[in-house]
Amino acid sequence: MALKQWIVAACDRRAVRAVAQQTGIPPMAAALLQARGFKTAAQVKSILEGEPLRDPMAIHDMAQAAARVQKAIDNFEKIAVYGDYDADGVTATAMLYSYLESCGADVLFYIPEREGEGYGLNMHAVDTLHDRQVDLIVTVDNGISSLEEVAHAAELGMDVVVTDHHRPRPELPKAVAVVDPFCPGDQSGCQGLCGAGVAFKLIQALEGPESDVQGLLENYADLLTIATVGDSVPLTGENRTFVQFGLRMLPYSERAGLQALLNRAGLAGKTLRAQSVAFGIVPRINATGRMGAPDRAVRLLLTEDPIEADSLAADICEDNDYRRQVEDEICTQAMAQLQQEPARLWDRVLVVAGQDWHHGVIGIVASRLVERFGKPCIVLSVTGRETRGSGRSVEGFSLFQAVAACAPLLTKYGGHPMAAGLTLPTAAVVDFRRQINAYAAAQGPMPMPSLHLDAALKPNRLSLDIPRAAALLEPFGTGNPQPLYGLFGVTLKEIQPIGGGRHLRLICTRDGVRLRCTKFGMDPQSFPYHPGDVLDLAVELEVDDYNGRESLSILVRDMKLSGCDAQALAAGQALFDKARRGDPLTPEEGATLLPDRAACAGLYRTLRAMGGYRGGAEGLAGRTDMPFARVLVCLELFAEHGLIDLEAIGDAYAVTLRQPQGKVDLFDSAFFRSLQSHIQALPKLEERGEAG
Repeated sequence: MALKQWIVAACDRRAVRAVAQQTGIPPMAAALLQARGFKTAAQVKSILEGEPLRDPMAIHDMAQAAARVQKAIDNFEKIAVYGDYDADGVTATAMLYSYLESCGADVLFYIPEREGEGYGLNMHAVDTLHDRQVDLIVTVDNGISSLEEVAHAAELGMDVVVTDHHRPRPELPKAVAVVDPFCPGDQSGCQGLCGAGVAFKLIQALEGPESDVQGLLENYADLLTIATVGDSVPLTGENRTFVQFGLRMLPYSERAGLQALLNRAGLAGKTLRAQSVAFGIVPRINATGRMGAPDRAVRLLLTEDPIEADSLAADICEDNDYRRQVEDEICTQAMAQLQQEPARLWDRVLVVAGQDWHHGVIGIVASRLVERFGKPCIVLSVTGRETRGSGRSVEGFSLFQAVAACAPLLTKYGGHPMAAGLTLPTAAVVDFRRQINAYAAAQGPMPMPSLHLDAALKPNRLSLDIPRAAALLEPFGTGNPQPLYGLFGVTLKEIQPIGGGRHLRLICTRDGVRLRCTKFGMDPQSFPYHPGDVLDLAVELEVDDYNGRESLSILVRDMKLSGCDAQALAAGQALFDKARRGDPLTPEEGATLLPDRAACAGLYRTLRAMGGYRGGAEGLAGRTDMPFARVLVCLELFAEHGLIDLEAIGDAYAVTLRQPQGKVDLFDSAFFRSLQSHIQALPKLEERGEAG
């Protein structure tokens, strides 16, 4: 896991007590809400009770969109709902299609194939819809960037209504209406909606000002919930209303396809939470678009035949299993590429490319790389002369703007601050990597990933009351995450493999209290700590109900050596990366980086006494008083002279001692000379050193 800055929310205990008394909620729930910015009784009531749905007509071009769609319904024109292949686009398509069908419209749906057609409108699809005598195309969850395709549809005599929630380019498509809350001048306050949320707003507008909002939610909140959770939009405002309503509806949905999918996912008959949707339903619907024919997911959501529904659900679950396999294979190949070409790790934005990597999973792989390295990552799939990519970012660095800065190299791109997709000629891949890193360099230091903790807890205060109070804040998701607590200064006593060695049980103690914690997805070989280490743990607390007996479950989401200064380590790594790239260095940076003979000798003696090292950056830095950037320079010098074998990938290090072959002059080094040459006005180093 990448190093993160841990930020513990401040707590005004007097204000917490006042809000708890005024609202009747437990003080722990009031404290959690305060940590998320809900500090007054009115604000607390607003988020807990939900808010009324906003006026759909306030969204850009909504009046024109509703009028054109209504005209098509009245005149029995052929309408095509043009969606996207992810969970948001699929549910938006099913929702608008079923609504228009219920209005008596002549309607069909079209989902592009990820592999053959890619994201959004494409010329082939427009021609196909023209051949099918379509009069009006209504896009959902796409279209804002399809300038040429919309113009081509107009040339063929078809009107287009765009509904989307992605950020537009400077020029909008020349459609009959462009319904997107991010259009210039939009004052609707609907910028947090997903694509299905915007499509639902169109349905609201078509129903008119006296629409039965309760009835619309009863019809569509199950689909809205899947889309809203799946697209990771903030679970606040209207989105919270959608999901609160939808989670109650989902287990009893009348859609045969959803019931079949819940059954196949092992969720039938259970009380659902947002996490159940995020990990049980969304990946399966997404897998259909990633690995196979995405229209099957729409058919699953529309079918009324239980036999067909079960067959489609079975196929979709098989797609999801295959998706996991392919994702793991590509992630392994991407990591191998970075290990074989470690210079790539010095980049501010990681760009990896592979031949014919499956387009359906490269976005997931990018997310895993971001989690591993703590910097923006773009994964490219090279297919002949064309390369397609998907990227994910870190908070504070807009990947969409970074990709947009490379627009002259691209044939297509789109996205938002935290994620972007792009297409470019294969011949431009090298220039793209250089240009996007040049853009990142001009933005200043890359933001460090942060981890926000709702509170610091003492082990002797842990109880079932804490997760029970937190449950009042459900549903959890983007903008309202699962509460995360800090357990600081606990001593690791035992490391026990569980789940066939795929997970760990950690036994920790503090102040005489024994804690049984679980760390999922980590095997003993990858665990960087040892019994006796004093750790800080970031944990989630859950109520575990087994055979009618409730107990407290402590799930470890992140950890570090107690007292570790993650910011200093990240700054040291960034400075070392800067030196390895050959960027100009200030004299102050040079003084931080350059070791002397005593520093090198001291670190080498420490490594020899430990018999090498395997673990994280924090443990390595904790063995010396040197700045971390200087430690890394020393290790590089040791490796260059054959004193150690060094494996460094992200913040994980493996140092293996080698038998020295006589005395070596550490500073007779190509790396050291290069380092000196990039330091401005560097004082001449008088003392050289030997080790071995």
